Amino acid sequence: MNSRNFLYKSAIVASLAGFLFGFDTVVISGAEQTIQSLWNLDSALHGLAISMALWGTVMGSVIGGWPAEKFGRKRTLLWIGILYLVSAVGSALAPEVYSFMIFRFIGGLGVGISTVAAPMFISEIAPPSLRGRLTGMFQFNIVFGILIAFLSNSLLGGIGENAWRWMLGVETVPALLFTLFCFNLPESPRWLIVHNNNPKAGISVLKKVNPGFSDSELNNLVKDIEASKNDLGGKGTFFSRHMLKPIFLAFFIAFFNQLSGINAVLYFAPRIFEMTGLGSQAALLQSVGIGITNLIFTFVGLWLIDRLGRRTLLYIGSFGYIASLGLASWGFSSGNPAIVPFCIFAFIAAHAIGQGAVIWVFISEIFPNRQRASGQSLGSFTHWFFAALLTLVFPLMAEALAPHIIFGIFCGMMVLQLVWVRFFVPETKGISLEDLEKKINPSAL
Repeated sequence: MNSRNFLYKSAIVASLAGFLFGFDTVVISGAEQTIQSLWNLDSALHGLAISMALWGTVMGSVIGGWPAEKFGRKRTLLWIGILYLVSAVGSALAPEVYSFMIFRFIGGLGVGISTVAAPMFISEIAPPSLRGRLTGMFQFNIVFGILIAFLSNSLLGGIGENAWRWMLGVETVPALLFTLFCFNLPESPRWLIVHNNNPKAGISVLKKVNPGFSDSELNNLVKDIEASKNDLGGKGTFFSRHMLKPIFLAFFIAFFNQLSGINAVLYFAPRIFEMTGLGSQAALLQSVGIGITNLIFTFVGLWLIDRLGRRTLLYIGSFGYIASLGLASWGFSSGNPAIVPFCIFAFIAAHAIGQGAVIWVFISEIFPNRQRASGQSLGSFTHWFFAALLTLVFPLMAEALAPHIIFGIFCGMMVLQLVWVRFFVPETKGISLEDLEKKINPSAL
């Protein structure tokens, strides 16, 4: 029992990187209009300032695989906490827009690296039967961080002209706690065996996180992990013929995640609600509703992910996306914007059960042990590149296009996602990482 508690505690601590991710990326939604007014920013510079954390995230996702592979998952997670801490203090105290952008960029680095290191760490310590739920806790903490950010913004919104600084600065507390918790994490057993050539230490961790394994089961698992160092999918360059299938799977799940419009809704939620005729304070409260909806349906997604499987949840999410985005587009075009808040909540629910619950679990599963850091980095980079691009251009889209056209574009992309899931996505639930490698890429053996 104590060993199983060790597994849960380790997964929970690593998943708290997701809380900081969610809080850091969405907290800006309560401050963005004040910042634009305070520093008299035009739409282009405003879009750059608000998206700067996401460009940091793009960079973090590109480089995140390197420290995770060279120095280990644990030390990488520790430094993520430090980046968040520096960003929170610097952003809150920024005297002008350019220093503000630098500190937001630093926080974005932490977010990008966390989406590489944290899901990978959890997937590598979790047994197959629990891997979906435990790795999915990263996503749960993302939405919990989003909820707390929306709630914090709502509570702090009326305290005066410096409210936006307090909104950004309160992140200092969870960033410090996460950094301290990371000191007690174990190292990933697969990293110890495959990258650090330390099977003895790896076996020690495997015993702690798999208390129900017999000696023969443990020995067989270690043999499979060691064998994964030598298969074709784990050797040579990352961009090779043997890696094409997992590369395309990671790219498209991340691409479609963002082309749903999820970050546009999260980052600009108050602005979107104001388009429907709500006042600014009511729009902030509606944003809290988004956070609550996201949290509730993420619970549902995590409960289902190891029962129904990843592919089934992507089906459910795709149908939910298409219905909610299509209705939102109709609501704006037909002069019935009152239904849009309901559609937005339905959209968030579809995301939470489908793409939100699945993406980080799926990417962390589909690559060979030796290439997992690079694969996680690729998937994370794709996700954040399109997130940053969407956030950068959304203020310009809102000026140039009618709302029903914007939501119609997002709806069309989700029709394409449904086709992709139907014809290309394999099921990954309940299979060991080493057996998944054989299933997804048998020609690499």
